[in-house]
Amino acid sequence: MPTYNEEKALPFTLSALLQAHAPYEVVIVDGGSTDRTKHIARGTPNVTFLTAPKGRASQMNAGADYAIELSTDSNDWLLFLHADTILPAESLHRLQAMREDLSVQAGGFFHQFSGKDWRLRFISWLDNFRCKHSRVIYGDQALFVRRGLFERLGGFPNQPILEDVAFCEKIIAHTTPILLNPPVVTDSRKFVQMGIWRSLARVFLIIISVEFRLPVLTPAFFRDIR
Repeated sequence: MPTYNEEKALPFTLSALLQAHAPYEVVIVDGGSTDRTKHIARGTPNVTFLTAPKGRASQMNAGADYAIELSTDSNDWLLFLHADTILPAESLHRLQAMREDLSVQAGGFFHQFSGKDWRLRFISWLDNFRCKHSRVIYGDQALFVRRGLFERLGGFPNQPILEDVAFCEKIIAHTTPILLNPPVVTDSRKFVQMGIWRSLARVFLIIISVEFRLPVLTPAFFRDIR
């Protein structure tokens, strides 16, 4: 779980995650938070806290490296969860049940925003429609992948933006990711703070840029909102 100034959402995400009684290790990799994120992570039982240079690719790769050292089987799952996204109940048990089904090598969850605003529901519908069509799983969909496949693909590309898209495209070259319901639920506060219509326009730009390989997105487009 990569974090950067996530004191508002992190307690809820950890609370939901730690209710699952499944064999898993929670690894938080912080990118230099200046709020209470580090305090919350270090004060939560059964959580390993690491640091890495800021950037989701850097942080997720560092967490994966740590998890791989603990792993004894290349078929173990690595699951990458955003700090403001809550997994559905029993999802970790579902992954555990799928462990022996080697036809499944990677996947993610359908997506939903918190709140009842129809515009947020529409953004989630649009994202889910895109994902069913392309099988490109975004970072806030709780991507999971077999340890062995993750290692063969070399982890997330070390790039400042859209590392999730770039990595999933490599996955698709080897296997077809599955999509699970019920969906993960992402805190909508960042979209609300930015403005929902503006956020919707951003989603369209991201989809168009990814689908048609248009170099219209810059790191500034993905500026931090907390």
